[in-house]
Amino acid sequence: MIKKSRIEKRLKVKKCIQKKMRGTSDRPRLTVYRSLHHIYAQIVDDTESKTLVAASTLSPLLRENIKNVKGQKNLAKLVGVEIAKKAIEHNIKKVVFDRNGYQYHGVVKSLADGARETGLEF
Repeated sequence: MIKKSRIEKRLKVKKCIQKKMRGTSDRPRLTVYRSLHHIYAQIVDDTESKTLVAASTLSPLLRENIKNVKGQKNLAKLVGVEIAKKAIEHNIKKVVFDRNGYQYHGVVKSLADGARETGLEF
């Protein structure tokens, strides 16, 4: 029996999620990716295959604010707030949340909470 890696398991869950969840122009998809050091969020319209809004811990707007923040959860919350602000500027208020195969706790949950507090609905 071949043992699957953690990444292969996550990708399998991701495929199952993508079969059911699609972002439209009325309600685009907020997708999350996390690496060991950074977290990325983008709002995607799947009908046109376009990224409408993106934010990450590497974006220039957040780099100045990040220097004083400690902890991955706090960084993720800042990214959630930033993505929500950008989405509201583009008249996007409702999204579908795609956790991208990650469990909904920790960093992913903090990002979602930050986006909800700023005004996004999902």
